[in-house]
Amino acid sequence: MADTLFPTTVVGSYPQPDWLVNREMLSKVVPRVRMTQLWRVSEPYLEQAQDDATIVAIRDMERAGIDIITDGEMRRESYSNRFATALEGVDIDNPGEVMARSGPTKVPRVVGKIRRARPVELRDMQFLRRNTDRKAKITLPGPFTMSQQAKDEFYKDDEAMTMDLAVAVNEELRDLEKAGADVIQLDEPWLRNNPEKARRYAVKAINRALDGITVPTVIHLCFGYAAVVPGDTKPQKYAFLPELADTVAQQISIESAQPNIDFGVLKELSGKKIVLGVLDLSDNTVETPEKVAERIERGLKYVAAENLIPAPDCGMKYLSRAVAFGKLQALSRGAALARSRPG
Repeated sequence: MADTLFPTTVVGSYPQPDWLVNREMLSKVVPRVRMTQLWRVSEPYLEQAQDDATIVAIRDMERAGIDIITDGEMRRESYSNRFATALEGVDIDNPGEVMARSGPTKVPRVVGKIRRARPVELRDMQFLRRNTDRKAKITLPGPFTMSQQAKDEFYKDDEAMTMDLAVAVNEELRDLEKAGADVIQLDEPWLRNNPEKARRYAVKAINRALDGITVPTVIHLCFGYAAVVPGDTKPQKYAFLPELADTVAQQISIESAQPNIDFGVLKELSGKKIVLGVLDLSDNTVETPEKVAERIERGLKYVAAENLIPAPDCGMKYLSRAVAFGKLQALSRGAALARSRPG
């Protein structure tokens, strides 16, 4: 789809079935540590059930007409905890605690040097590659975000810990690329939460994480899931965005349908492709193709057509499957409508 104008993609997640996870429990927390009680299927059958749910997600994205798909993140309790808790140096049995906006939050407790002892998402990528002929994207939490979601009791140096996380991410990404990933995305929502610290070493860590990766890479930012953070509370600009011009990532992914962001900052990312959120996930109403095309065209005032990749805002996993599928169909049809219009 490299030559297709406005190739459509997803940010990562898709609704997990009710028979797989307790969606009421899911709606109340974004776990940083493992939350095995979320799964409705017992351990001997869980992987098989997750595989089946992944097939459902892949087929829905294909039927909806999405060009660059993911596995829907069916095997994850959250976008970050599966990888972060699989690393050597992290005590998963005795988590740490930090104060978050929602109150005290359990997080991975770092008690030794962080290393990637084994592949974590390699089988996920292999499974996705075997089950689609579409372009395939896989996502991984970024090193800066993981460092902000951890309790450091070993390094006593945030930058040193973050750089070791970057090495672990890089080792994983190299395996994912070999397994057939066409696009690789790092989720870095915490860049905006602590922009001063991010300015000191986040770009350095991101570039280390992406070192040697030859397929297109994406840095994803967001203001928080629509299911958790109301749109009227979201700021109109990212506190850390122009700085990403200095990353080696070719694409920057932002949400724009729910928050009314100032698009002017995109001019400072003129060397990047922009994955633009054009589906509002705070609203269960399925957009019309015309509304999607209108949001794409708003982005075209600031981004060249060949550099714009339409997508949802983030947090699709919190929608019902019917609404999510309808919105992805609207995304595909809206992109086609935008392609058909002159200029």
